[in-house]
Formats: sequence, structure tokens, C-alpha cells
Amino acid sequence: MTSSTPPVPPPDPRSDPRSDPRSDPRSDPRSDPRSDPREIRRVALSSYLGTTVEMYDFLLYGTAAALVFGPLFFPDLDPLVGVIASFGTLAAGYVARPLGGVVFGHFGDRLGRKRMLLTTMILMGAASTLIGVLPTYERIGLAAPVVLVALRVVQGVAVGGEWGGAALMTVEHAAPGSRGVWGGVTQMGAPTGAVLATLALALAGLLPDEQFLSWGWRVPFLASAALIGVGLFVRLRISESPVFARAEAAPVPSGPARVRLPLLEVLLTRPRNLLLAVVAGIAPFAAQGVFSAFVISYAIGIGYDRSAALTAVVVSSTLAIVLTPLYARLSDRVGRRPVYLGGALAVAATAFPAFWLVNTGSAVGLIASTVLAQSVAVTAMYAPMAALLAEMFDTHLRYTGASVSYQTATVLGAGLSPMIATSALTAAGGGTATHGVSWMLVAAGLASAAAIWFAGETGRRDLTDIDAR
Repeated sequence: MTSSTPPVPPPDPRSDPRSDPRSDPRSDPRSDPRSDPREIRRVALSSYLGTTVEMYDFLLYGTAAALVFGPLFFPDLDPLVGVIASFGTLAAGYVARPLGGVVFGHFGDRLGRKRMLLTTMILMGAASTLIGVLPTYERIGLAAPVVLVALRVVQGVAVGGEWGGAALMTVEHAAPGSRGVWGGVTQMGAPTGAVLATLALALAGLLPDEQFLSWGWRVPFLASAALIGVGLFVRLRISESPVFARAEAAPVPSGPARVRLPLLEVLLTRPRNLLLAVVAGIAPFAAQGVFSAFVISYAIGIGYDRSAALTAVVVSSTLAIVLTPLYARLSDRVGRRPVYLGGALAVAATAFPAFWLVNTGSAVGLIASTVLAQSVAVTAMYAPMAALLAEMFDTHLRYTGASVSYQTATVLGAGLSPMIATSALTAAGGGTATHGVSWMLVAAGLASAAAIWFAGETGRRDLTDIDAR
């Protein structure tokens, strides 16, 4: 009787440590930063501080444009035309933001999120510091507004890359079901930056007008250097996005490092998502531009004190900081679309009442107007925006898709709305003829409401599905 050796079964690939996904620390749930509450807090703090600093610098320019850039850099123009010209330099920064979204989105999708965030912060700090020491038209003539516009463009490029990286780092570190609220922490940076920027100029504005116009307005720009240092220190201590790291390691043909031109890929494979994301962003940014930049110059023009106009912005932005996490948490519970849709319709509904309140001539009416339009209506859209845009694009296109859509919306909304509002007011004869501004906000609110309705609900999407279509 002969004995035979039983056949050896083929090796189970699951027993091969080289093919076991658990052998890759990026695939081990115990090593996933999303399972470490301390890491998500560090990342959220980094994104919050970074966005605060970037928006402080960027919005500081908007407030300065309303108060001082007209007489200092465009002194030969009629005062109202000078304000339009200074808002034109404001718009230049917004126009540059999509370029920043494309450039930093490209490398952020191919190389990772973290290193892009360090670069954008350094760029912003350098531009703001140089604005703080820039000679005026009286000293160097036409070169002054030219250099001012160039530095504003650098600011725009930096902010264009900053928001997408900060939002994605937070949302991609967050666990499913809490992406809205953690993304909302990033969004809190914008109103915080607005408060700091407005307070900084308000404090400088306590100086006599001659000193304020000669050197006082420069101090807030120079102070940004210290804020940049704090932001860089925190940002150096965080880990790369675990969603990006896992996607980068995935052996699939469409992995992030294998997409040579993320922007082209977005345009070819996600044109609908990109268009809907841009239109959805018009209402919050248009209302933000009107009630943070335009309303300051308008209120002063009809007789309000400068301090009253700045106080209104501080109060509304402070309340927005409080409401942002509440709206963001609500979007985790009921969905992004209902919360965002409510905010868009609120912008349209409050467009006329908000200016009726401003035109009462009462400081209380001015504050109520900015609170109603900016704190209540705009924040309902802005709070869930980080999670919403991240969920609309695949991992290997997410930095580019989210950044380009967000920044393009800022051009069409916040970048152009103060200039359009000022031009509409001028065409209507000045004074308190604000009906053209209100109709602009109604149109923006309805357009964004339609876009978010057709975009559908995104809150249940799995961000790790890098090939999702």
C-alpha cells in the first residue's frame, strides 16, 4: 500500500503579510489618525488658526479699502469713484484666488495637503507685511496703486490655496457622521479673522484722522507677522490627511499620484459638480461682501460714525463664530442640503429688510441688519460648506475641485459684489437708493438655492472611496 502526500493548498494571500492590508500602517484602523481624538483636535486647531490668520490678512484689506485706500492710493479721483477704485483692487485679490486654487490644488492632490498649507501661510504673511510698509501715491505716484494691486494678487493666490487644504485636512481626519462639525471649526476661522481685522482697524481708528491715515492703518498689517508665526508653529505639528495617505497607497490606475492634471480631470469628469458648487457659493459670498465691505463705506456715507459701522461688523462676525458650530452640527444630523438651502433662501428674504434697517439711521438698526443678513443667513451656508464641497469630489480630485469651486464663487460673490453694489448705488443717484443692491442679493440667494437643490444630499458619502463616480 503506497502512501501519498496530500496536495499542498495554494497559499492564502490573506496570510501573506505583504498582501495583508493590515500590515500597512496606513490601513490599520488602530493607526488611523481618525481614531485618535487628540489628532483631530490638533488638526482642527491648526486649520482654525491658519484660516483665521489668512482671513485676518485678507479681510483686513477689505476693511482698509473701505476706509483708507481711496484717499491714500487714488487721491485724484472723486471720493465715491475712489471707493470704487479701491474696491477694484479688492476684487483683484478675489480674481487671483481661483489661480491659487488651481496651483495649490494641483500639488495638493498629487503631493499631499500639509506642505501646501505651510507655503500658503508664508506667502500671505509676506504680502501683508509688505502692504504695511508700502509708500502711498503721494510718495511714489502711480507705482503705489500698482504695487498694491500686485500684493493683493499674492494675497489672493495664498488664500486660494489655503482654504481647500485647511478644509480637507479637517474633514478627511474626521470620522463619518462628524465631518460637518469638524469642518465647521475650519469655517469659524473666517468670522474670527473678520473680528480681529475689524477690531485692529477700529483700535487704530481711535487715533486722530491725520495719524490714522499717515501710519495708524499700517499697524494691523504689520501685526500679522506675529499671527503667522503662531499658525506655522501649530501647523508643523500635524499629520498628513489619512484619506489622502490611504488613497496614495492604493494600487489602482486612478490613484492621486497617477492623475497628471487634476484640473483637467475635474473639468472632464465632474463638470456638473463643479458648476453646482460654484453657483451654490455665490449667495454666501455676495452677502458677505456686501455686509462686510460695502456696508461700511455706505453707512459712513449716509451719516454713521466709523466706529458704529465697524461695531456692526464685529457684532455680526462674533455671532457668526457662535452659530457656525451649531449650523455645522445640524448639517450632520439633518443633512447638508436642508441647512444650506435655508440659508440661501434667507439671503433672498432678508435682502430688502436688511437695508431698510440700515436706512433708519439708527446704530441698533445697522447692527440688526448685519446680524440678520450675515450672522443668521450667510452662516447657515458657510458652516457646512467645508464638508459639502469635500463630499462632492473624489480624493484624487478633492483639493482641486473644492478649491476651484470655492474660490471661483468668491470672485463672483464677494469679489465683485462690493463694486457692483457701489456702482448700483451710484446709478440710482446715491443717497439711500439701495434697491439695486437688494435685488442683486435676491438673485444670488435664489441661484444658490437652486444649485444646492440639484446637488442633492452629500452627507452620507464615503470619502475613502477614491473611485466613486
